[in-house]
Amino acid sequence: METRGTLVSYRIDEGIGTITMNDGKVNALSLPMLAQLNSAFDRAESEGAVVVLTGREGVFSAGFDLTTLRAGGPDALAMVQGGFELTSRMLSFPSPVLIACSGHAIAMGMFLLLSGDYAIGAAGPYKITANEVAIGLSIPMAGAEICRQRLAPAYLVRTLLLAEVFAPGEAVTAGFVDQVVPATELQDTARTVAAGFRKLDMKAHLTSKLRLRADLLKAINASISTDTAALATQSGSDSGSDSR
Repeated sequence: METRGTLVSYRIDEGIGTITMNDGKVNALSLPMLAQLNSAFDRAESEGAVVVLTGREGVFSAGFDLTTLRAGGPDALAMVQGGFELTSRMLSFPSPVLIACSGHAIAMGMFLLLSGDYAIGAAGPYKITANEVAIGLSIPMAGAEICRQRLAPAYLVRTLLLAEVFAPGEAVTAGFVDQVVPATELQDTARTVAAGFRKLDMKAHLTSKLRLRADLLKAINASISTDTAALATQSGSDSGSDSR
């Protein structure tokens, strides 16, 4: 059975819930996109499904909607808070979450990529990068915590402080993904791996996941408050500057 929203579709088949982002553009993590993603995760959770989260061909997600982010105000705060609350939800989801990275994963899209239990990347001329520093934004504390739990230590500075752009070929070494396959094989490979995860004892999986990530989840949830407070301060400062 498939449920299709304007930005996100959900399909359940043999215990695998496939969540697909497709806004026809860069899969910006806008407030409507985040709301539809959470609705899809609600469905997957209610059905006890192993999740495959993917994007449209060539694009996983290019991150937050920059127009909303740079405008500041309540919508920007809600978007940032909602984005990182989604990563926390994924990292503590009751069943395995597999990311099928279908293309570019940039900024918040990259943090989303790092918030699953397993990730498969599509080979191709795609960019995986946290470009915040390159475009005049500071790395969110929650994003830094997410990167620490997944990336190889040697790649943290290159990723977060130098905004290096990585191709899928280097993504396995860095820790962004667990394997890279031809783009034409991405969805079939993801389903095969997800089917294997269906054999796990889900109660043991969740208990072990929460034990493994207890400190991480605590740090992310604390950082969300810090990040939104910093954004609120910055928005107020920008507003004051604009009025002079």
